[in-house]
Order: sequence, then C-alpha cells, then structure tokens
Amino acid sequence: MKFIDPHVHMVSRTTDDYEAMQKAGVVAVIEPAFWLGQPRTAVGSFKDYFSTLIGWERFRASQFGIRHYCTIGLNSKEANNEALAEEVMDLLPLFIYKEGVVGIGEIGYDDQTAAEDKYFRAQIELARETAMPIQIHTPHRDKKTGTTRSMDVCEEHGIDPSSVIVDHNNEETVEEVLNRGYWTAFTIYPNTKMGNERMVEIVKRYGAERIIINSAADWGVSDPLAVPKTAALMLERGIPLDQVELVCYKNALDAFGQSGQMKEEDWKNAPGIDQTQLFQGNSVLRGGQQAKVNDPIIKN
Repeated sequence: MKFIDPHVHMVSRTTDDYEAMQKAGVVAVIEPAFWLGQPRTAVGSFKDYFSTLIGWERFRASQFGIRHYCTIGLNSKEANNEALAEEVMDLLPLFIYKEGVVGIGEIGYDDQTAAEDKYFRAQIELARETAMPIQIHTPHRDKKTGTTRSMDVCEEHGIDPSSVIVDHNNEETVEEVLNRGYWTAFTIYPNTKMGNERMVEIVKRYGAERIIINSAADWGVSDPLAVPKTAALMLERGIPLDQVELVCYKNALDAFGQSGQMKEEDWKNAPGIDQTQLFQGNSVLRGGQQAKVNDPIIKN
C-alpha cells in the first residue's frame, strides 16, 4: 500500500525516520508550520523556519524517496504575541505561493483568546483570497467548544467546508465535523489523543468518507509510522482495503490537492533516489558514507 502522512513535523525527525517511512510505503508528507517548543522572539526566526520548510526539508525528504509538501501559517500559540504576529502576517504572502505549499496552516485556537481569534480570522481571509485549503489545529483544552467555534468562524467568512481540514479530532468532535461537511482528520499519538485502536472503531462506525489520519510526529513522544501501523490494524480488524486507502492516502490527496500543488504524478513519476545531489552546497551524507544513486523508489 501507499500512504500519505498529511501532518508530520519532519524538521523534528531524523533521517532514520525518513528511511523507515519510505520502507513502510509512505510516498508523501505534509508538514504544517507550527511552534518549536518555546516561543520565537523575532520575525526572522519565522522567515528562516518557513524557508526551511520549502527548501532544505523538501530536499532532505527527496533524498530518501519521499515527496515533501507543507502548509504555511501563524500557529495559534504564538498568535498571542501580537506585535510579532503582525510581522508574521506581513511575511506570509511571501511564502504561500511557493512550490510545494498546499495550504494555510496549521491555524486555529489554543487557549481561545481574543488574539488567537483575530489572527485565525486574518489567515482565513488570506486563504479565501488565494483559494488555498485551510488546515485547522483544534485546541487540546475544551476541544469540543474550540472545534465548533473553528467551523463557525470559517462559515462566517464564507469558507466552503470542503476546503478545510479540521485536525486533531476525537470521539467527541467527529460527528459534528463530518455532518458539517469538513475533512475530518485524526492524529494517532501513542497512548494519547487518538490511539490506533480507537481509530479503527471510528472508521467502523462512521466509514471512510472525508476521514484522514496522520501522525503529527514531532519532537515529543510520537510515531512517524503511525499511518502505516494504523492501516495494518484496520485491515486486520476487517475494514475493507478500499476504505483503508481512502483514510490513509486518497482523502489527504483529494483535500490538499485542491491547492493545485499536490498531484499523484509527483511521486508516481519521480526519478530514483540520487544522494549525490546537493542543496545550496549541502548533502544529507556525512563522512565517507556511500551515496545511493538511481535507487528506485518503492512503489507499493
């Protein structure tokens, strides 16, 4: 099987993770812009981070046979520094049109403050003006209220639910998000939020239409193989293959493909791995490591 992980923070992961993901069948990843574990203090740090997402990280993924995309946005946690947030908002138009950017995200609410609401709405308007998909981060605290509020705000701004991916859902939010016509994404974290056992039960109950799973693997306790592992469990528990493919591959492609930046041909027609390539003079190899050249990409 082929897999897409449509929410994974690869800047936080090692090259071993890329190799393991590729061997497991992951052909593409989407990396949402997010915070780094501590607040940034200057707009230049955002500029360099966004540049990494569209530059080095995209190259690094290709060196291990994976196509890398990203969403660009001001995350909800750092929206509370309003002086800095204003500078970041001025920066966003410089990046959202770059190759490989498939949406505005991840944006939404954290503590559901007035500042978060202000910049969430501003970025929704940016997405509306540019016809870009929106990737929403739903809050970890008071999730149901925050999820409902996120959808209400999108609709206040005239956004079509079919262009919005609402992420980090659980049993408490899934029914409303599906009923309102949004793409309904679930993060599979080990032992928290939404484990793969619980995910299997959700797909059994609600089916596969507009449901997406991801790992959201980052610098915390997380698993970059969560998507293929959950797919294997779904098949083991009797969920039909076509439904597993929707949840683990096709729905993500359809949702983010609305950007015009993500097509199946991007990886189906990709050349073999060539680790002799450089990015601005830099290689993924160290010391005397042997470069893989014309190594065929696994096409499951």
